[in-house]
Amino acid sequence: MTLQVYEVGPRDGLQNERTPIGTPDKIALIDSLVKAGVRRMEATSFVSPRAVPQMADASDIIAATQRHQALQAHALIVNDKGWRRAIEAGTQSLAIVVVVSETLCRRNNRMEVNESIDTAHRLIVKSRDEGVFARVYLAPAWVCPYDGSVPADDVLRAAEKLAHADELAIADTVGHAHPAEVGTLFERLADVAPIERLAAHFHDTQGLGLANAYAAIQAGVRTLDSSIAGLGGCPFAPGAAGNLATEDLVLLAHKMGLQTGIDLDRLWDAVEIAGGLVGRDVGGRSAAWWRSSRNKGEAA
Repeated sequence: MTLQVYEVGPRDGLQNERTPIGTPDKIALIDSLVKAGVRRMEATSFVSPRAVPQMADASDIIAATQRHQALQAHALIVNDKGWRRAIEAGTQSLAIVVVVSETLCRRNNRMEVNESIDTAHRLIVKSRDEGVFARVYLAPAWVCPYDGSVPADDVLRAAEKLAHADELAIADTVGHAHPAEVGTLFERLADVAPIERLAAHFHDTQGLGLANAYAAIQAGVRTLDSSIAGLGGCPFAPGAAGNLATEDLVLLAHKMGLQTGIDLDRLWDAVEIAGGLVGRDVGGRSAAWWRSSRNKGEAA
């Protein structure tokens, strides 16, 4: 059985780093992830450079990914302007953000929830006309940093309206979900869209990212998002910590007998590159064990 890893490190992992990271360094990280076996990746975003200056080189990043024929490189967008910029840059796979809580939607997408859903619906159709893959994020699916708990019915309503997307990624934007409610929501979502077109995106704010990933897997989800070295988090959401670490997710998958196509040793090379880019020690919950094992020459 296969678990598809959707890597978000080059986008979600780097977007809120305060120190500017050069385009060649970002490309080096992307190359190291591809070398490790990553085949789906959110490489950048076409959003306002004023709001997210780290993503100002989006067109150059997309151009660089095109030499990796086995890589499906996504770019994140939130509106029509971003869609046009992404298409003009030659992007073949998009990730469209729909915020399902009102306060965060106004702050992040600068629109009401219904407007965000309508925009995504239109962009899915336009993407299909262009032959472009359209993934849609529904976020925050469990807890909003401003409005508190998100009713599951709100997520289901958005999912029903956007079920024509190629993929629906259900996101725990601030990392406050717990495994029981993760499993319950995905069970309900499976009645709205085929489970094989559902993905899960978890942050690790409360230390439950990996447990939530396991709950999603048990519910039948086979595409999970993660970020190399656990980097990232939503820059517009107070208190948000990093994402579920790719190395932790891949280790879990391998221990469960799920195939990912990713080489853990090479993935740890990417972890070290990521640490060099941000200038600090990074890594998921398995980092200390991994570094000790590598120093001893042990296998995973």
